[in-house]
Amino acid sequence: MLILSRFALKIIPGTTDPMKTSRKHFIYGSIAAAAGIAAGPRLAGATIARSRMVGSGLKLSFEPYDLTLKHVFTLAGSSRKTTPVMLTRIEYDGITGYGEASMPPYLGESQETAGKFLDQVKLGQFKNPFLIEDILDYVDALAPENRAAKASIDIALHDLTGKLLNQPWYRIWGLNPEKTPDTTFTIGIDTPEVIRQKTQEASEFRILKVKLGSDNDREIIETIRSVTQVPLAVDVNQGWKDKEKALEMIHWLKDHGVVLVEQPMSKEDPDSNAWLTDRSPIPVFGDEAVQRLPDLFKVRGAYHGINIKLMKCTGMREAFAMAQAARSAGMRVMIGCMTETSCAVSAAAQLSPMADFADLDGNLLISNDRFSGMTVKKGKITLNDLPGIGVKPL
Repeated sequence: MLILSRFALKIIPGTTDPMKTSRKHFIYGSIAAAAGIAAGPRLAGATIARSRMVGSGLKLSFEPYDLTLKHVFTLAGSSRKTTPVMLTRIEYDGITGYGEASMPPYLGESQETAGKFLDQVKLGQFKNPFLIEDILDYVDALAPENRAAKASIDIALHDLTGKLLNQPWYRIWGLNPEKTPDTTFTIGIDTPEVIRQKTQEASEFRILKVKLGSDNDREIIETIRSVTQVPLAVDVNQGWKDKEKALEMIHWLKDHGVVLVEQPMSKEDPDSNAWLTDRSPIPVFGDEAVQRLPDLFKVRGAYHGINIKLMKCTGMREAFAMAQAARSAGMRVMIGCMTETSCAVSAAAQLSPMADFADLDGNLLISNDRFSGMTVKKGKITLNDLPGIGVKPL
């Protein structure tokens, strides 16, 4: 059995048996090693041509793009009708990999900050795209934060290398596409009339995600229950302030068919979140409190599970490591997204067979998608056989 990438192993503390965090079928280091073999190496059933082992270097390009939401999107504390993104491309040997940075305002990134960061990235120095560890370590070290901008490079690089291998990433990782979960469909905070309309539009989904954290949380749930009885997940976005009232609300929510609660209280208050988690009759997931892999170890015990998002953790490489680390720590896993095109959503979907829950509906909330990719059939994430992250530009 091969050992997981050095990236994951070097920062997972307390691991007495590294084989427990390994994958049978793939490690990032094995791709780099295989790519360096001169005599036409094979990996995951794909032949890597010798001409693709050397070249003039990777070429990065990017462009800003604004996503238009079908409905005004309201969270506890903010509303918006658009989301700025940066679309990236990495070209090598006539093949193009696509990536994306989604930057809702509350994350602190913008098209301006992403552009400034991406201008610093000199991928031309890398002649071998399969040196994923070296390339992404270089990108990550260029500047602090800029997580979404870094994710856009990570996604494009994975798309590119998957295409060079002629395999989708779920297959390279050795994941079973039949084990994808249902995805939630998000119902934002709104008037009862709009909530009923959104719920009716989501009739094909077998679980809904409801934004709470306002003064009328119970009214929102009761409004949805007037339309459907499907299971619900609720995302409070740190909106609850009193842990006693929060626990009372969680018991009420369980009685109304809610199966999980996400980030109930402030990410800066781990003690209250841990108090809730210890007493909650349903799983409690951390979202804002868990950005990157090291955060997972800081919040262990404060939540039953974590919500992994590519835009928070810098992309697919670290998301994969986070999912494995969470499993090793006995925590549950959710794969989530921001408002994104099918590019970033399909990239996240490659990891979805590792997840207990998925919230991959960001592309379904917009009216101007630039890609086709993963689909949702009767509420279930459905992966295709396209190589890389599984997308085609429209």
